[in-house]
Amino acid sequence: MLLIVMLSAGLLGCSGMFFFPYRGQVLSPEQLGLKYEDVYFTASDGIRLHAWLLPAEGKALGTILFLHGNAENISTHIMSVRWLPAQGYNVFLLDYRGYGASEGEPSVEGVQEDVNAAMRTLLSRPDVNPDRLVVFGQSLGGSIAIYNVAHSPYRQHIRALAVESAFASYRQIAREKLADFWLTWPLQYPLSWTVSDAYSPSDAVAGVSPIPLLVIHGDHDAIVPLHHGQRLYELAREPKQLWVVPGGGHIQAFQYQTYRDRFVAYLTEVLQESPAGHK
Repeated sequence: MLLIVMLSAGLLGCSGMFFFPYRGQVLSPEQLGLKYEDVYFTASDGIRLHAWLLPAEGKALGTILFLHGNAENISTHIMSVRWLPAQGYNVFLLDYRGYGASEGEPSVEGVQEDVNAAMRTLLSRPDVNPDRLVVFGQSLGGSIAIYNVAHSPYRQHIRALAVESAFASYRQIAREKLADFWLTWPLQYPLSWTVSDAYSPSDAVAGVSPIPLLVIHGDHDAIVPLHHGQRLYELAREPKQLWVVPGGGHIQAFQYQTYRDRFVAYLTEVLQESPAGHK
């Protein structure tokens, strides 16, 4: 039992609790009939990163920086956003350090540097309008995005933030996952306190304003329960929206055409508005 406690504490105290990277490629944009560009760039600490740029079909209405969930890599998460180029949006899919073709090992702090590097890369491209950028994160990517956008040195270029199935707190979601397993249930509180909440989305979400925030969450999400999305929405400042997907599981909203159409309408609305007075 002592060994289990020590192993659990060691796991919770490091990034292994949240990052499950995969190096292999499962799908390519080409297999899905999408044009794409392999983009390589460097984070501020020297880590070489990889991303795919999916260009919009026709004139680009805007560019979406997509931050994926905690497992696999962009070669599987591409399925969540493959439909957006046909709607007129560039999509930039970032593989965090340690994922796919990106170098390094993942960490919560390091991934924040990766997102900043991705923003710098987008802003340097002549085919990207720097005043029509939207950040979209799913699951862990949504939680990463909330902290990043609230503190980003590039806030003046971000027109909206959308998150789906994001958790409100690293420590809280760790506690809930420990509670799901009978062996760690009695230790959920002491072990969860080994998890740092230094990049807590719930602490940062109010700072996203005045950038518009869209929170999307399924009411049958068994991975990150709905109360996380509701908590983020409660703590956020205007402008904000909460879309609860009836019967929706984890990051499943865009499996439904209704939500794809609604998201495109939302993007059209926020990109038509004058940029907010960013901090």
